[in-house]
Amino acid sequence: MIPTTMSAMILTGHGGLDKYEWREDWPVPSPAPGEVLIRVGACGMNNTDVNTRSGWYSKAVTDRTTGEGFETVNDEDPSWGGAPLAFPRIQGADVCGQIVTVGDGVDAARIGERVITDNWLRDPDDLTNKAKTGYFGSERDGGFAQYCTIPARNALAVQSDLSDAELATFSCSYSTAEGMLTRAQVTDADTVLVPGASGGVGGALVQLAKRRGARVIAMAAEAKHAEVAQLGPDRILPRAPENLRAALGDEKITVVADIVGGPYWPQLIDVLDRGGRYTCSGAIAGPMVELDLRTLYLRDLTFTGSTVIDLDVMPNLVRYIEAGEIKPALAATYPLAQLREAQTAFIEKRHTGNIVVIP
Repeated sequence: MIPTTMSAMILTGHGGLDKYEWREDWPVPSPAPGEVLIRVGACGMNNTDVNTRSGWYSKAVTDRTTGEGFETVNDEDPSWGGAPLAFPRIQGADVCGQIVTVGDGVDAARIGERVITDNWLRDPDDLTNKAKTGYFGSERDGGFAQYCTIPARNALAVQSDLSDAELATFSCSYSTAEGMLTRAQVTDADTVLVPGASGGVGGALVQLAKRRGARVIAMAAEAKHAEVAQLGPDRILPRAPENLRAALGDEKITVVADIVGGPYWPQLIDVLDRGGRYTCSGAIAGPMVELDLRTLYLRDLTFTGSTVIDLDVMPNLVRYIEAGEIKPALAATYPLAQLREAQTAFIEKRHTGNIVVIP
């Protein structure tokens, strides 16, 4: 039996953690034609949740991701897509759960499937058009609730012995990482430098670059080196060596896969070998950086931004999961009602891997 109401954590606007409101009487959504209703088993957390709540995506904000509300946020561009959001909104993109009913046009045989979510909401008539995309938990309600709806094509069946919490670590972090490596065309001929390797995306970058056969050098706080080592990098460096080139020795870095940015950024660019590639999908240490354009053009470097993933990224990830080629990095679980505490821990970055909430 599907209830009519559910528990959910509701985001009421941009700002601090006080913008979350816990509700136990929120209506259970009904799947529209082409959609499915998922009973949420677990939902992972990611930087998009924090950045959207705080309004960090707005061009008015130049500070690093702090998790606090910002004094000035432009009304017209506070979301990842540079457009306003409608509130109240249920965030949470990284859902693992079970399909419990389907909308018109969806095969009823899908009821009972265990699924994880492909979070990129696309125009069904123009799937590859990146200008016509939304994000689950941003442009529509997501998984910080007991139930959620999503287009049927975005609910991917997965066969795995992993727990719901473990499977909920993959959708955002690992698809972001695989999207970056795909955009940078990483192969077994590359040496990839990964700043912030203890985070969800950073750890996924390590595993997925290794899966491609690349040599991987991880950067992380020394207190986290033992945990990062379990992800399989070839070398681990401190989070921000004073002289990165000296710390690398004779390593030739062909790819930097970065979600950190911030004041250390010029050193990352300076160590790229001629013809190297820089790929970016975040800037948690700060979005404003300094670039010597001579480094860019004289070394024939290629810079790629990576947000909307290619269509084959999530199906490939499911294949990797089912084959045991990648593993979850589950740092902690919290009850959904303690989302504020979970997000505080997420922002403090004392963990390695992903934090997940359980409805």
